[in-house]
Amino acid sequence: MSATAAAEATDAALSLAERAYRELRDRLIMLDIRPGEPINDGQLAAALGIGRTPVREALKRLEMDHLVVSYPRRGTFATIVDITALADVSELRRVLEPMAARKAAMSANAIMRQELSVLAEDIQRLDEQGLGKAADLMRYDLSVHRSIYHAAGNPHLEETLIRLDNLATRIWCLVLDKVPSVTGHITEHVRLLKAIVDGDANQAADLALEHISSFEETIRKVL
Repeated sequence: MSATAAAEATDAALSLAERAYRELRDRLIMLDIRPGEPINDGQLAAALGIGRTPVREALKRLEMDHLVVSYPRRGTFATIVDITALADVSELRRVLEPMAARKAAMSANAIMRQELSVLAEDIQRLDEQGLGKAADLMRYDLSVHRSIYHAAGNPHLEETLIRLDNLATRIWCLVLDKVPSVTGHITEHVRLLKAIVDGDANQAADLALEHISSFEETIRKVL
């Protein structure tokens, strides 16, 4: 089963609230819902084809993730992307991303390693054929990181890193049109994923740190 097919099978089993949460979360991360934009739960429910209650439950979780903010008598809004948070987010990711990559290399089961291998092959194929739109590539970036976090086998580490990566990706998407290319950032994943699949924990940790440091350096050059 391909990584895409596996993701679709997982989505089918999700609760309505979880589906709403994931859909809205990724729209907010990719800035499809623009920073500062008002959020109407009725319109979102209609767009997603579900009731208002699951959407409201999702919005409560998204507020905890610092992706939306609610004001009494004013409503709910997508949070502004805080560029100044880059240093704080990167400080934590420089410690936790290598930890997750190391743990994934050491403890991922055969199915997880196969999924990571498929992701590496997909990215390699994209590189050979010519990478697509920058926004689509950032979705690959999210998929890779989330897969590694899950393979690490620590749900608390996974939850923390997903939130940090979400915030970092919003910053990246905000300056995406200023970055000369995201090709290198995406293709870096191939070596990282292969190191994890091969069980090379030290190499995986080193490459994860290199990847995070490269991200921060790229962003700072365009700010």
